Amino acid sequence: MINLPIWMIICLICTILIEIVIAYILRVKDKKDFVNIILANCITNPLLVAISTYINVYYGLFARRISMIILEILAIIIEGYIYKKNLNFKKIKPYILSFILNFSSYFLGILINHIIY
Repeated sequence: MINLPIWMIICLICTILIEIVIAYILRVKDKKDFVNIILANCITNPLLVAISTYINVYYGLFARRISMIILEILAIIIEGYIYKKNLNFKKIKPYILSFILNFSSYFLGILINHIIY
């Protein structure tokens, strides 16, 4: 297995790339909005990856899967709040945008992970 810091960086980069592409598809155009999406992910993603990896190692895959649901909901809430306070993009409500971006990056991440491994 790849070491945790490298894994965290890979996960963060993939998440940012996926969410930026999805945001662009949703017609987010303001550069400041893209920066805020990146910064929000820099806050939530490393914590999510570290906590879920810890739970997987010490409590097993089932506990990790349950914790991922909770952690993803928390990420949606935190990022939605950040978007509500900072984004100029108003075509989609901030918490809905956060849900769409997180849903997309989570499931595309699972797909990429299954293709690679």
